[in-house]
Amino acid sequence: MEVQAALHRSFLGGGVSFPLGPRVVSLMRSRFFQKHSTSLKKHSKVSISCSLNESTAKVIYSVAPAMGHNKEAHPECSLRVPAIVTALEKVELTPKFRGSEIIQLQDFRTATVEDIASVHSRSYVFGLEKAMEQASDQGFIHIEGSGPTYATATTFQESLIAAGAGLSLVDHVVAASKVSQTPPIGFALIRPPGHHAVPKGPMGFCVFGNVAIAARYAQRAHGLQRVFIIDFDVHHGNGTNDAFYDDPDIFFLSTHQEGSYPGTGKIDNIGCGNGEGATLNLPLAGGSGDIAMRTVFDEVIVPSAQRFKPDIILVSAGYDGHVLDPLANFQFTTGTYYMLASNIKQLAKELCGGRCVFFLEGGYNLKSLSDSVADSFRAFVGEPSMAAKVDDLGYLYDEPSFKCWRSFIIAQELKFNLIFRCICFTE
Repeated sequence: MEVQAALHRSFLGGGVSFPLGPRVVSLMRSRFFQKHSTSLKKHSKVSISCSLNESTAKVIYSVAPAMGHNKEAHPECSLRVPAIVTALEKVELTPKFRGSEIIQLQDFRTATVEDIASVHSRSYVFGLEKAMEQASDQGFIHIEGSGPTYATATTFQESLIAAGAGLSLVDHVVAASKVSQTPPIGFALIRPPGHHAVPKGPMGFCVFGNVAIAARYAQRAHGLQRVFIIDFDVHHGNGTNDAFYDDPDIFFLSTHQEGSYPGTGKIDNIGCGNGEGATLNLPLAGGSGDIAMRTVFDEVIVPSAQRFKPDIILVSAGYDGHVLDPLANFQFTTGTYYMLASNIKQLAKELCGGRCVFFLEGGYNLKSLSDSVADSFRAFVGEPSMAAKVDDLGYLYDEPSFKCWRSFIIAQELKFNLIFRCICFTE
């Protein structure tokens, strides 16, 4: 792949402290989106019945906290999902208080080895299963060093449960979309997270690629060929990126902090082969916050999704971009996550019959994580944000400014002519 323009800056160059100009990032002459409106392949379809409550609900969520997958003092610990569930109870965003408006999926299936092997190598899957004996003997083991990623005696089974919780949500959201124009948004409150796990193994706290497995499942079980994945975790979702790098039917779009773990997701990493143009990485400089994310959503994510014309939207929902999170350096607030949830819900409604499922990824400050997920639920049910009551804006500082925003996102003629314009704003 030849790059016609050197890409020396991170996307947004470190923030957007300037008056917003006209609409930007025009996707021009895109044969990519026309050429790959492929006819659906033959799949073994899954038939899930939809209850009246599910067809009228606004949120359906599953809970898989992996309580046995835990290491003391590790940021990705067993306290994360229970903290979210407790917060939802406290602010009365559960079925106990909302009746059929919010549904918790109780009986979800466990993912099979075949499900996992749609993304990961069988040697990895069976090797991890075998490693449980060692983990049982030692209490826990490190299965990958960069996180580090650990495993306990229950990690394999609990990772299958987490992936299955996501697949079951796909089933129920799709079923509801067949009888309602406004199906519920799905949210898999699961762990271990998944977007760093590469096809050949674990990475960065992640064991199995939950959202990637769900994307393949949506294609295979429901014939939803064109899948649009949004990853707003502060760290690049390298595992999801790698799984679909040459696939034209799965569009992977990631916003992440430039230079943060794992150091991947450069702006000129746009896919290869038939998938060239179906990957879009948007590294934002440290200190980026609400203004940057709102601009990226309006000017990049929306037009990309509109051109791609997805059948379903899946979201790697990482809440570690919050200003209080200890593992990165963004300035997102609870309100930022409310905006993302609200806008993604609307995007799914406009483009793919409302079919959308969120998958929990990062988020390691338990209070900012639980507050932000709760505000995402508020966005799903159409209630105002409570960010003003939970956010301490005294932590924020000015987003990095610059005189010229020049982002050649894809400035070269590619096989599919996916072209973005050079953008220039002045303060």
